[in-house]
This record gives sequence, C-alpha cells and structure tokens, in this order.
Amino acid sequence: MMGNQTHAAVPSHRAPPTVAAVPVLTSDPSALIRGIELQNKGQIAEAETLFRGYLLSHPFDGAALYSLAVILLQRGDHAQAIELLAPGVVGCPGFAPLWMAYANALQSTGRVAEALGSYDKALALNPEYTEVLLNSGVLLRDQQRHLEALERFQRLLTIKPDYEAALGNCGIILTEFKRSDEAIAMFQRLLKVNPDYDYGLGLLAYERLHACDWTDFDTNAAKIIEGIKAHKRSCKSLPFMAISDDSRDHQISAQIFATRFPESKKPLWTGERYRHKKIRLAYVSPDLREHPVGHLMCGIFEHHDKSRFETVAISLGIDDKSRLRSRMLACFDKFVDARFMTSRQIAELMREMEIDVAVDLAGYTSDSRTDVFANRPVPAQVNYLGYPGTLGTNYIDYIIADQHVIPAAHQAFYNEKVVYLPDAYLPTDAGLKISERTPTRQECGLPETGVVFCSFSHDYKINPPLFDMWMRLLSKVPGSVLWLMSRSQASQAKLRKEAQARGVDPERLVFAGRVPLVEDHLARYRQADIFLDTHPYNAHTTAADALMAGLPVVTFMGGAFPARVAASLLHAIGMPELVADSTQGYEDLAFKLATDPALLAATRAKIRANQATHALFDTERFCRNLEAIYVSMWRQSELGGAQDELGGMAAN
Repeated sequence: MMGNQTHAAVPSHRAPPTVAAVPVLTSDPSALIRGIELQNKGQIAEAETLFRGYLLSHPFDGAALYSLAVILLQRGDHAQAIELLAPGVVGCPGFAPLWMAYANALQSTGRVAEALGSYDKALALNPEYTEVLLNSGVLLRDQQRHLEALERFQRLLTIKPDYEAALGNCGIILTEFKRSDEAIAMFQRLLKVNPDYDYGLGLLAYERLHACDWTDFDTNAAKIIEGIKAHKRSCKSLPFMAISDDSRDHQISAQIFATRFPESKKPLWTGERYRHKKIRLAYVSPDLREHPVGHLMCGIFEHHDKSRFETVAISLGIDDKSRLRSRMLACFDKFVDARFMTSRQIAELMREMEIDVAVDLAGYTSDSRTDVFANRPVPAQVNYLGYPGTLGTNYIDYIIADQHVIPAAHQAFYNEKVVYLPDAYLPTDAGLKISERTPTRQECGLPETGVVFCSFSHDYKINPPLFDMWMRLLSKVPGSVLWLMSRSQASQAKLRKEAQARGVDPERLVFAGRVPLVEDHLARYRQADIFLDTHPYNAHTTAADALMAGLPVVTFMGGAFPARVAASLLHAIGMPELVADSTQGYEDLAFKLATDPALLAATRAKIRANQATHALFDTERFCRNLEAIYVSMWRQSELGGAQDELGGMAAN
C-alpha cells in the first residue's frame, strides 16, 4: 500500500458462504435419511448416489435437492449445481435453503444480481436465516454497497449477538464509514467473544491507530508480533507494517495471509509459448483512478513504448470520472472494467488475451484480487508498487524493487525473485505541475513566523514513540509548529490531548484540510520547512510529493521495506545526507536543520537543483528501465520460465 492510500479496512475477514443443515421434507425418507447420514460421515460418493437415485422419484424434494447441491458446491461444480437448482427452486419455491444454495452457486459464477435476488427470496421465507444474512451481506459489501451490507450484519447480530463473522464484518464496514469509535467497540466485542479470532487483535490495533487512540499500544503490539512469530493469525499483513519493522516477520505475516488465496489446481497457463509482435503487458489494479497509485503510474502508462508493448488495464475499482481516469482511458490499448467479473473470469480473460506479463499493482490492499493470479493466467506474474512487501505466495514470480528498499541481504525474506530498478523503485509523474500560486501561511492556518515541521502521512502511521520525538522537537525549537493532516475532528482532538500530556501547547498542532486539486495540495508544501517521516511505515507517495515541492524530508532507514522507502527516494534525488541510521540521529538531524537557517536554505536549494539532474523525477527514464525488466521477464518465460536467472537482476 502506498504511503497515503487510505485503507482503514484491509481485505475483509470474509466468512465462506455457509450451507446449513435442513429438516427432511418427505413422506418416504428412508433413502434420504441414509444419504444424509453418509454425507455427515464424509462418505460423499455413496451419499451422492443415494440422493441422485432418490431424486428420480422425488424430483422436487427440497432436502434431497439441497443435500446434493451442497456436495456439488463443495466440489466446486457450480454449473451443475445451477442446473440442479434452477428447476428445483421452481418446483419447491417455499424451501428457503434451496434459494440459499442457488444464490451461492450463482454468486460463484459471477451472476451477482441473480444471487442477491435468490438471497432475498430465502430471507422472505425466513427473515432470521442467519447464513443468508451473512452471505448476502458479504456480497453487498463486495459490490461496494456498504450501507446495505451493514444493515444485514446488524440484523444478524440482533438474532445472534455473538455471531463472530458478523461482528468482524460489521466492524470492518464501520471503518469504511470512518465510524472509528463504533468499529473499535465492535472489535472489542468480537475479541471478548473470541480472543483468538483470526486477525482480531490486528483489526482492533489498526483501527485504533487510524483513530489516534493509543490505548495499550505497546502491550497489543507485542502480542501481535509474538503471534506472528508463532505463525498465528494475529494481524493481517498490511496493518502489521505499521507495527513491526522486521522483514522476516513481514514475510511470515504475508505467508499466513496468503493461505486465503491458495494456488489453483487448474492453472490456466501451462507453459504455452506465445508469438506476439509486441509484448502484451497487463496492469491489474483497483486504483486506476484518483488515487496515489494512479498518480504515480499514470505517467508510466503514457510513456510506454507502443512499438514494443501492447498495454492492457484490468480495472478492479470504481470509475470516478476523474481527469486521471480519462488520461488512463486514453493511453491504454485495451481498458477492461472488471469490477463485476469473478476472479476466475478475469483470469480466463487474461489467458484468452494471451497476456505475457501481468503486474499486480495492489497486493494485499483494498479491493485487490490476489486470487486472479492464483489461477496462473500469465507466464510472468509481478508484484509491484501498491504493496511494499512480499505476497508470500508461490505463484507471484517477481517483485520489483531497488537496492535500498530490498538490499541483497534481505532477498531471503521475499517469496518472489527480487528484480532491481537502478534508482528508486517508486515512479513519479513528471507531467504533474504544482500550482504556481503558493497559499499564504494565514490561508494554511499557520503562524506567520516560526519553523513549520510537516507530516502529511495518514493517522495510522503515527505511534507513541514517534510522537514522543516530534513533541521533543517542538519543545526544543521555540515557536515551531507541527503541520499534520488528520482525517477527523476526533483524531485531531486526541493528538492535541497527547501533545498536552507531553507538555506541548496543543495549539502548536495545525491540521491541513482537504483541497480538490492535487496541484494545489502540492503547492502548500512550500510553506513548510521540514518534512518529518513516519516509522515503521514511512511516507511513500507523500515523501515524493514533498521532494517534488522542494521540501527536505528527514527519515531514518529501518529494517523492512515500508521503513526504507523515504531513504530510497532521498538517494534517488541525491540527498543521502537526509537519511539517519537511528531514531536519535533522526531527531538530531531534524533539530539541526530547524536551528540552522543557512543549512536549511542550502538543503532546499540542493533539492531544487537535483530535481532536474537526478533520477527521481525523470519519468521517461524510469519507464525505459521498467520496460527493460519486463523484456527480461518475457524472455525468461519464452525460454521456459527460468526465472532463477532473472532473480536479482537490475535494469540497465
């Protein structure tokens, strides 16, 4: 996930579609009862034979239809389940479990509207059908119909107040609505019901960070890290990046999370060789819109060499009708809106299109589709940019990085082969122009004099040890202020309270509001003096934005990928002197810049000069280097997929 993406709710804790036990509805139940007994004992083949024989004489017996449908659904034979159930719900329309099973089969084949209609039929027959409320709520949530989904989960909780999956899903949707206090209460309630609920500790800790609620931060962080080290589901891999700075632990957390997306036993690409005049390159992302990933990649998309590459966008997210979306629609050879396709359908389309190289720009962030890649639709599958770490799978072949974010000694912590760009791994869009007009300090809510420390990273990247350092800096630099961007009045109030508890006037925290245009947002950075990076999850896009505006970024290089990104950017713009090697070095460097006006002015001047001569803001150069990597991947797949030869290579 990029530095200023907003993902309060990470990939959701989805309960699998559930099929409930049903009563027997027949006057001659002996064969049916025997079949159900065999099914419950795991003797599936024998049970299936009995059910099929029984249905020859009782074609619309609801219990028999349902029991056979369960076998077909569990086997993944959704087409045959639909063939069985379509006439079944007509012949036995008053049996709610049939509608439930039918909805399940329809949902699995991407027939979402019909599936929702079937779930509604089941609910009309049984308004307290908890499995239907859960499954339809999950489906509504996946369709971005969050308010309707929340209503179903809440209905379920009135029936079964301790239903764990409903508590988890309800909490996650509340985070989408930024109703943090309610979400935190829901997660606390969930953990009271089940202290070992999968990822429950992480859900609570992550939402507390978003709310700047640091209750029991050290204790809970230690529990989460201990859980990951023990290979437990204590925290999803994305939130874990805001808690831990250990690359090995990051890999463990990703490997645990990857079990949600098992490799398909029926891969779509099985070694075939394509003979295309151009390399067919696909980018798969929910963020091809007004979004940090979209901003970073749009210039790359536009600079691709169309004489060598045929570019395809697989869009998993909304069409926000933005200027950025319009630019993307214009620059791709093919743009596929895949929001309402199943992951298998997307994978089948990619195989049909004979994609050579596919790049996952999302990883384990919101609305991603890792299971597309689990179907192995493409010879070369790549993890890049949107998620700063390994995905922990065997079917993603490569991760694109640079020598700073993944030094050679850390390659063992990545399931993918590490392929290096020569400069920073993070792209920028040189076509983006900052607004010429700089808003005044008064317009920004800043004092007319005094040093302005700035950190526009998201709330969840701020933690007590980091805030301690920031408050010490304010205490040591008279008249200084800290300029932040917090998502809510409640978070701002909590941060001001934390400042006061550390002996700092809460009014010395200034909060920036949202502005409609990114060009105007970037212009505001000119009124800051020093950008203070976050740790262990650095500013990523936000740090690049600050450097684009000529603002010095002070960071210290940590251990894991997310804690090394700002250092990577600073090296790429020729400013390694702004990279500290410890927390004390970070604090000392920020203090030195804040109290030495000549040094600060010289640093800013050097950044401005280096913008034109160094790699960070050279989009065309970056694109050519990235293309060289794609060509190498394509060549390796043409040679038989000998990816080992590519691992660790750098683009020339």
